Amino acid sequence: MPREALLAKTLVELADSLVADFDVVELLTHLVDRCVEILDVSAAGLMLVAPAGDLRLMASSSEAMRLLELFELQAQQGPCLDCFRTGQPVVNSDLTARDGPWPRFSAQAVEAGFHSVHALPMRLRGTVIGALNLFDFEAGRMREDDVEAAQALADVGTIGILTHRAALEARVVNEQLNQALNSRIAIEQAKGMVAERTKHDMQSSFSTLRDYARSHNLRLVDVADDIINGRLDVPALDRPPGADSA
Repeated sequence: MPREALLAKTLVELADSLVADFDVVELLTHLVDRCVEILDVSAAGLMLVAPAGDLRLMASSSEAMRLLELFELQAQQGPCLDCFRTGQPVVNSDLTARDGPWPRFSAQAVEAGFHSVHALPMRLRGTVIGALNLFDFEAGRMREDDVEAAQALADVGTIGILTHRAALEARVVNEQLNQALNSRIAIEQAKGMVAERTKHDMQSSFSTLRDYARSHNLRLVDVADDIINGRLDVPALDRPPGADSA
């Protein structure tokens, strides 16, 4: 398949994979594998920033690439780290140069057989979430159209990651909302039970529940649940803290 057609096919495949509950690791692994197929490189790897702010290896096209990326993280020097920190591409870096910026990393990369490296930022609207690393066994410059294609692939991966994070955050918000709604239902039910048994109005019954929860350092919803399930008698709500154990 011609290079341009494979690039277009890959972009469509990556976009189609952005559905609910998609496998983000599979998406990124597919991305780095296709980078090797489409671009004039020998290996590819991808790192993402963790919540703590440090980079983590997420995908690699080969075992040699995985080990080199792990070394880069351990040594805290290399193109992927520089690309992530600056948000700018690092292209056409000669790993055999004596005055290179990453002496320890370059030596390890050359030992693994690589001679040139490129790194593209994974960013969207100023937010950098990681970097795509591209290595070649041969020395030389990457063509400009290959750099643009690599950045396009990195951008699609970025959209996929941010979509995944947004979906997870939305799910957490929905779970919290459902929990809040269920809590309110339980409180309303308990409030009605207190009102029925004490002959107080609903506002006074709610205040009784709330005062008991506060004085006993309990959550209001837990007190309501205890009333509903018979673990706490309504008359006990008027007892001061410690009275039950006295």
